[in-house]
Amino acid sequence: MCGIAIDDVTMAEALEALVMLARRGTPPAYVVTPNVDHLVKLQDDREFRDVYARADLVLADGVPLIWASRLLGTPIRCKVSGSDVFPAFAPIAAANGLRLFFLGGRPGAAARAADVLRGRHAGLRIVGTYAPPFGFDRDPLENARAVERVRAAAPDVLFVGLGAPRQEKWIARHLAELSVPVSMGVGVSFEFVSGDVRRAPVWMQRHGLEWSWRLAMEPRRLWRRYLVEDLRFLRLVAGEKLGRRRHPRPGA
Repeated sequence: MCGIAIDDVTMAEALEALVMLARRGTPPAYVVTPNVDHLVKLQDDREFRDVYARADLVLADGVPLIWASRLLGTPIRCKVSGSDVFPAFAPIAAANGLRLFFLGGRPGAAARAADVLRGRHAGLRIVGTYAPPFGFDRDPLENARAVERVRAAAPDVLFVGLGAPRQEKWIARHLAELSVPVSMGVGVSFEFVSGDVRRAPVWMQRHGLEWSWRLAMEPRRLWRRYLVEDLRFLRLVAGEKLGRRRHPRPGA
């Protein structure tokens, strides 16, 4: 879809894959979670597109992608969003003795999310949290400090909340030196779990309306993304649909 391959997996299968990658250890792996915004951004961002091409697991993070996959005749079974994977993985990590690290988010959000998850799941091993200063990835000293904090903690799974495409690019650039078995960008998930940001009601999530909730919560920051930039997704899917009609797949 829109130039990338998406894994058709359920939530249970995605969580199982994360455990497998964490146990495998090497080579280091990473997970991406495409939504409408990601698919639009990577059309003009070669580095972001290359990051996606090298990902070990690609999860459909958004109901609109499910609708589009059906329209295109290659249906994806269900949405598997990063904001759902993040809290759902905690009890599995506890059961398997996996070590977690949370990097990014608003000041204090990752630490508060860690406290919430430890309270819910006995034995959960969160070996570190760190909210680097804004723009740290453009400062060699601050960037090196963030990398070293993760390396020193030696987690099995790294969750990064910097927003797209920064989090995905940062993970890919530092994959080897981080030496973490599996990393995943999770956007605003720390804030959702900590309670700093209210997530959309479940019925809105299920009906593809979570974007409208986010827009209502942060209109000044998100209006352009949702009301201008992401409309390009409709044109991309329509063009892909028309192209497939003109050039049917073999045997179709």
